[in-house]
Amino acid sequence: MKDTVSIYGTELNSRLLIGSALYPSPQIMQDAIIASGAEIVTLSISRQNPQDNGGQHFWNIIQSLGVHILPNTAGCHSVKDAVNMAKMSREIFQTDWVKLELVGDDYNLQPDPIDLVQATEILLNDGFKVLPYCTDDLVIARHLVELGCEVLMPWGSPIGTGKGLLNPYALQAIRDRYPDITLIVDSGIGLPSHAVQAMEMGVDAILLNTAIAHANKPQQMAEAFKKSIEAGRSAYLAGPMTEQKSAQPSTPKIDSPFWHHSA
Repeated sequence: MKDTVSIYGTELNSRLLIGSALYPSPQIMQDAIIASGAEIVTLSISRQNPQDNGGQHFWNIIQSLGVHILPNTAGCHSVKDAVNMAKMSREIFQTDWVKLELVGDDYNLQPDPIDLVQATEILLNDGFKVLPYCTDDLVIARHLVELGCEVLMPWGSPIGTGKGLLNPYALQAIRDRYPDITLIVDSGIGLPSHAVQAMEMGVDAILLNTAIAHANKPQQMAEAFKKSIEAGRSAYLAGPMTEQKSAQPSTPKIDSPFWHHSA
């Protein structure tokens, strides 16, 4: 049986989602997406509109890759703006998927938890398949799941910081509380080692943009993240060893003393 990840019933082989912003050129973006093996690419009509002449070349590149499009509501600061942008994206890109982003604070671009829940309810009732970008708060996660979200996208750390997982405990709590929800760590992942750490926790997938787009060699970094996510997933499925309080010899000799961890 293949180890796939489900996005509202769509089964995907790749556990890496990739963004389309910030690349030095459209060609570098295309090469990085291909190298990543990602099957989902995020984009925003606030940055690239395929209906205007300026965005047509960009849109043609994305279409040629044969990937799933995940429109996002990046830059929205109100429920009304986010809902309107989601509806525009559905019409333009012909998909009911939406990565719901709602900025609550311009200092660290933290998602607004209250408006996020409200906008999620509106969009779910309108037939959207909502992938909400949220903080790692377990209670907010509960509200989103109770509304009907099948996917959650908590941050690892503030977007664009590259700081990795600031609160692994909080992410693990969401994973343990909702084992059947597709959990995607979104934002703050700066190194392949950060991605490995998240995947070893049982997270289902990683969404990346800045860490790849701003690398000196985006294509090579995309390949590195692809491999690290695969390694982290394999480690999770293999079942990591239990940490010990004291050293344990890997090859104890007969009649040689060594410390035992008493129960």
